[in-house]
Amino acid sequence: MTTTEPPDRAPSRGLAAAWSRAAGALARPVDIAWLAAFRALFGLTMCVSMARFIAYGWIDELFVKPSFHFKYWGFAWVEPLPPAGMHALFWALGALALAIALGLMFRVAAPLFVVGFTYLQVIDVTTYLNHYYLASLLGLLLAVSPAHRAWSVDALFSRRRERSVPAAWLYLFRFQVGVVYTFAGLAKAHGDWLLHAQPLRIWLGSRTDMPVLGPLFTHPWAAPLMSWAGFLFDTSIVWLLLVRRLRPFAYVAVILFHAVTRALFPIGMFPVIMVLSALVFFPPTWPGWLVARARALLGHGSAGGHGSAGEQPALAGDLAASPAAPPARRLRALGLALGAAYCAVQLALPLRFLAYGGNVRWHEQGMRFSWRVMVREKNGSVTFIVRNTQTGRTWHVSPREYLTRQQEREMAGQPDLILQLSRHIRGDFERRGRGPVEVRADALVSLNGRRIARLIDPGVDLASVRDGIAPASYILPGPKEPPPHLRPL
Repeated sequence: MTTTEPPDRAPSRGLAAAWSRAAGALARPVDIAWLAAFRALFGLTMCVSMARFIAYGWIDELFVKPSFHFKYWGFAWVEPLPPAGMHALFWALGALALAIALGLMFRVAAPLFVVGFTYLQVIDVTTYLNHYYLASLLGLLLAVSPAHRAWSVDALFSRRRERSVPAAWLYLFRFQVGVVYTFAGLAKAHGDWLLHAQPLRIWLGSRTDMPVLGPLFTHPWAAPLMSWAGFLFDTSIVWLLLVRRLRPFAYVAVILFHAVTRALFPIGMFPVIMVLSALVFFPPTWPGWLVARARALLGHGSAGGHGSAGEQPALAGDLAASPAAPPARRLRALGLALGAAYCAVQLALPLRFLAYGGNVRWHEQGMRFSWRVMVREKNGSVTFIVRNTQTGRTWHVSPREYLTRQQEREMAGQPDLILQLSRHIRGDFERRGRGPVEVRADALVSLNGRRIARLIDPGVDLASVRDGIAPASYILPGPKEPPPHLRPL
């Protein structure tokens, strides 16, 4: 007698087999050299970044000088340290970054750096930059990885030295870098960027005095050409880096692209971070191959040393995968689940703008943490109208009474920051005995060269509006017309 398997069990067995194959591929050992090299390069980059803050006086400008700080939703309790404490923190972060590069007390240094550097970003929303956010994410991935088990001081003094790591780490770092490029490209898929070459047309128009490149920016085709080049680069570079034969040429394109953007625009360490991050698309053995090539050029050995420029070969002996004990399997399953959750969050954050509708570059809801790099130019001015509800007396208040110039520039085009300052102004007036008051905003903003339009409903008492993640009704719809005096391609 023969029996047949119940139909409902067949799909479950197929899913189990697929999961087993996926888990096996993620557990496959690969050379640890790529992770150790990335750790060293990341640590050195962040050490230089902290030194720049100290040398250029940005600590005082961004964290000490402001008397009011804009808060992220849910983080109103975060406050800056006293001036001496802020300066000490940057010196400490520089030392921790150097320790990460050296692999010195890595399990302590890396988490402390991530916490400290993330704390800096949470102090004030107006300091938000995409590459600061990316640095926190890369630091977090490094902190939980075994990046210190090779090419490090820790490995030098430890009996536990690793030659391999599970391939899951390589795929996770590639995923993170791929998310940045992909969503940066998708964020440019709109009429302003592709049809009207905005905001590049505005920015390049202010760079015509640059040597060599400046005169080229005066041509009408310059902005459209560079807009399309930026869009195509961001949307395709990850796929080109994944192709072995195209990878060297793609990496040269990465270097050239970020060198040009760094020369044209004040975007800090972002180009450096992206150029170094793109190295994760090379075979895991690339550091060993590079060392062997350098030794060969110096006449100290053969170029065919450990490592290869080709794809990662199968590892044998102690690097081969072996069946895991039940506790190890459970730990591995937990790690895979956490990795999958991390990836889901990284996809959900850039896509959350879909829940708000409208033009995200105008209303800004879903703008941060979504890799919308350099897709809008906003200029505006805000005047707050404060009215005593009992006497009817009215005051016109300039943001400069409360903000630094940098804070005011950032606040002018971001509705949630206008809302925060409105509530702060109400509190200030009531503390001075001028309350109770209503606070309204006359916010006039231009997006990507369009005519000035009102961003905030002037009839809404912003001081009575509660901040949150729900769609904001106090934000007026953005302008529908394209930027003026510009013809589509």
